[in-house]
Amino acid sequence: MNIDFLTFIILGLACFRLTRLIVFDKITEFLRQPFFDEIAEENEDGTVEVYYLPKRTPIKKFIGELLSCYWCTGVWISAAVITGYLFFPALFVPIILVFAVAGLAAILESVVQLWI
Repeated sequence: MNIDFLTFIILGLACFRLTRLIVFDKITEFLRQPFFDEIAEENEDGTVEVYYLPKRTPIKKFIGELLSCYWCTGVWISAAVITGYLFFPALFVPIILVFAVAGLAAILESVVQLWI
């Protein structure tokens, strides 16, 4: 397997963005919802914080624990992206490029927000 530096960066950006999409983004909340219970607690100042706890059934707990850890989810996302890239490049390369560009855009947007 021979992956040059540019391909490595592109794959890394795609994995970064896809991991954040699955673990944090509102648009994929419906994927995470079956695996978590919401616990709302009111702070002393009156603000309400919502905590997500993995459900108790073994499979839902396992998936909930996985989705609550972006490091863990990132490993599995990376494995899927690399496998797709190596074995099904015609299908995966366009998808990887979309997520890589979105990942770079997210990083650039964060940097811009720090300057403003």
